[in-house]
Amino acid sequence: MVTLDDLTAMMAADEHHRYEISPEAVLSILPPPGYAHAIIATRLMVWLAQGGVPADRIAQAVGLRIPGRGGGVGGRIPDLVVWSKAQSDGVWLPAGDVLLVAEIVSPGSEGTDTVTKRGEYATAGIPQYWIVEQDQAQTVTMHTLDGDVYDVRARMPLAWLLNTSPAEHDLG
Repeated sequence: MVTLDDLTAMMAADEHHRYEISPEAVLSILPPPGYAHAIIATRLMVWLAQGGVPADRIAQAVGLRIPGRGGGVGGRIPDLVVWSKAQSDGVWLPAGDVLLVAEIVSPGSEGTDTVTKRGEYATAGIPQYWIVEQDQAQTVTMHTLDGDVYDVRARMPLAWLLNTSPAEHDLG
């Protein structure tokens, strides 16, 4: 069985891919994100920082330790993470202090980003999960945790979101 330590070693040996593993030990090998994907992540990160979220509470592409329902532990690398407080350095950080994870959907990742990870992040107790489509509007779907499942709170173009403040979305 592949462990998070194994994933760390695999990523160190292969700088061209990201490796993730579900709590049920399903391994995913992902290509690096494209330019449009990176620009969306950067725009969100700048918006959060300019909106008052401290820079040490925002990160792109950092590993999260994701507990599963059956006792397993997975490792996911969300495109963007916002924490309630600064974290200690590490490769696979705990999900306990996470306020938001955002995934930017790339071709081939639709099912993982919109179904699999949504369930895993809900099980981990992460209060907000945002999915950003790479459609013309760059549609952002905001999910909030209700018990152990996410409900859709809002859906809007990224440009509209960027004209609000992070505090309006419980991220301030």
